[in-house]
Amino acid sequence: MSPGLRTGLLAVLAAAAGLIGQPAAAATVYVAGIDGPISVATAQHVEAAVERAEDEGADALVLELDTPGGVLDATKDIVSSLLNARVPVIVYVSPRGAWAASAGTFITMAAHVAAMSPGTSIGAAHPVFQGQGPTLPPPERDGEGEDPERRRDYMNEKIENFTAAFIESIATERGRNVKWAAEAVRDSVAIGPDAAVEMNVVDLVAANLDDLLEQIHGREVVVDGEKRVLDTADARRVEVEMTGRQRFLAFLANPQVSALLMLGALAGLYMEVQSPGLIIPGALGASCLVLFLFSLQIIPFDWIGVLLMLVGLGLLVAEIFVTSFGLLFAAGLACFAIGAYMSFRVPEVSDLALPVTGFILPVTAVLAVFGAIVVFGVSRSFARPQYTGAEGLIGERGVAADDVSATSGRVRVRGELWAARSEEPIPAGDRIEVTELNNLVVSVRRAGDPGGSD
Repeated sequence: MSPGLRTGLLAVLAAAAGLIGQPAAAATVYVAGIDGPISVATAQHVEAAVERAEDEGADALVLELDTPGGVLDATKDIVSSLLNARVPVIVYVSPRGAWAASAGTFITMAAHVAAMSPGTSIGAAHPVFQGQGPTLPPPERDGEGEDPERRRDYMNEKIENFTAAFIESIATERGRNVKWAAEAVRDSVAIGPDAAVEMNVVDLVAANLDDLLEQIHGREVVVDGEKRVLDTADARRVEVEMTGRQRFLAFLANPQVSALLMLGALAGLYMEVQSPGLIIPGALGASCLVLFLFSLQIIPFDWIGVLLMLVGLGLLVAEIFVTSFGLLFAAGLACFAIGAYMSFRVPEVSDLALPVTGFILPVTAVLAVFGAIVVFGVSRSFARPQYTGAEGLIGERGVAADDVSATSGRVRVRGELWAARSEEPIPAGDRIEVTELNNLVVSVRRAGDPGGSD
């Protein structure tokens, strides 16, 4: 063996020995949070987290979930992302007291590994339609046809059947309890973590994230058609945060924010119309209007409800100028409250509508108090005599600056000199009272008493 070949062989053996002696690289687990209603912003956050975990070669992705539900379209996007992920995805319902309600049930069951923290719950996935509860069960038959006393809402039943089939397919794909999944949609059943494990809805209960990673270490899952063994013991964690754009979208996807933006837009534009040139109220109102219209592109809404809210606010303003003895005011409050209740109650997996006690009643009460104060103040101002303009000059008293006759003369009223005339002669220095104003000439008469103002 030549010296050069011997040297090269020794170098290769030394490098191999060095590699064998080095410890294996620690596993990497990416962690992303889902906290709040499921919206377009949430879907974008989850899709970005899955894509990043895939591109950077993560060993697993953990989604910490706490949601009351959300929009069907966004839920579908998240479920599709999880079912097609090329990295193991673990959905962990946490912290204690968290929900995987409605849309959260779909997302949890779509994970490769589903886990729950003690004190959490999952289920109640029945779709909500236009403010209604669950639809009636199929009509009972009496042997001659459908019972005429029972009615079916076929559109609601259609969406219910679709969502039931959707969650059944998810449960089948992940080997979970298909029967319970259908009941969660059709009957809004919900269970705790222990029952969920017992009924094969989720895989395990973990006290915290450390406990979760320890329990799933070595578990075999099928990812993209291939079996993989999870390596999560002592894994390095990488937090995946929402981007600024996603946080902004999540903020606008809140129906309460959308409703407040509408009120802010109307208030700002109204102030600008009433007092032109202020600029700031108009600019703020226009900004709120743009953000309100943008939010309507993110969350589903009912045009009838939004129009009712606008009509209600219009009736509140009309009460100021029309004497209706409070009828327009009451109708405006009713239209606003009903419209707010209807605006965001559209077919979806969970009820993202404006809460009655948490938003509609407080805002309606504030509008009622504010509107009552404004209407009371305006009505009092209308009842007072006018102090400006031609009408305000009638009845004012002053002093004759010159001799006043039927054809000529001058009087001093409110510190101003006015051309005057009088049916009876009034000598200079006498007190006068204005009775009429015509073409900048006041008609006066001798004041009945020495009082009055100059």
